[in-house]
Amino acid sequence: MPLPDFLVIGAPKAGTTALHAALAGHPQLYMSPVKEPKFFLTDGPPPRRGGGPGDVQTYREHIWRRDDYEALFSAAPAGTRCGESTPLYLHDLAAQRRIRELIPQARLIVTVRDPVERAHSNWTHLWSAGLEPIHDVVRACAAEPQRVAAGWSSFWQYVGLGKYGEQLQHLYTLFPRDQVLVLRYREIVDTPAAALDLICAFLDVKQGILDELPRENVTAHPDRTLTHLAVSRVQRAGAAVGRHLPGALGTSITDRLERILQQKGKERQPVTWEERQQLIPYFEADIRLLETVTDSDFSDWLQPRERSGGLVGSRPDGQRQARNGRVRQH
Repeated sequence: MPLPDFLVIGAPKAGTTALHAALAGHPQLYMSPVKEPKFFLTDGPPPRRGGGPGDVQTYREHIWRRDDYEALFSAAPAGTRCGESTPLYLHDLAAQRRIRELIPQARLIVTVRDPVERAHSNWTHLWSAGLEPIHDVVRACAAEPQRVAAGWSSFWQYVGLGKYGEQLQHLYTLFPRDQVLVLRYREIVDTPAAALDLICAFLDVKQGILDELPRENVTAHPDRTLTHLAVSRVQRAGAAVGRHLPGALGTSITDRLERILQQKGKERQPVTWEERQQLIPYFEADIRLLETVTDSDFSDWLQPRERSGGLVGSRPDGQRQARNGRVRQH
């Protein structure tokens, strides 16, 4: 049975869903029908209990048996390259090691996003779903050490998931740089055709076929009303009870509540400069490490706004560096 030739390994809330869907449209690529199988996140079955709201239902989604994982790629046409996308692999250093042990030749695609913007998007996702109990992103980030100690799953680690410098530094001890491609989220959003051609070159498949990404779902941002707070409490209680219900029954209940929460929600509100000022210190040292690890400039992430675009390793004169992964000229 086949194993994947390449993996989109992160980061969460950095365009991996849209990227997975776009790559599935290339005739020389076969993407797993389950977008996030999470196979490399555990050795054996995932935990039966979770600390955070909804964690147990997420653990139920894991495809952890190897036969089931290999079956995801069984329908791949002969000669195609197989891939899957689980954006938590980058953050999970044990998952990186498991990938190295099973498929050391795999090519790895990493998308990085301004870590403050990524944290805010992650928090908004869970707030709008009624699972995040803290209505302020700065306070939610401050609560992260207590949540980690209490066993909340990694998707609640708004700060930790954005420490790309640490994550890539570890990844490069396991995989040669020519097996790793690092892309900016803004590159994928602003110049999708160029970004997709870069990925196709990295995967040694024909370029010029993919030129757009599907529109990403924009998470609604419900106001902190009495109705939202009340439904959210029911949602978190339903997530806790759902682990005792058979099959997808628990998930169907929480999905209905999430739809209710988002019915009148506004579009996701941008992070404010005041919030950025409070959150940047969490990431500043790691951003400097990321610059060293990739030999690239990420100083724009320390500014009031995310830069409108630009390639990882780009220079003002447009000459791209090629030290942070297998980057080809095209």
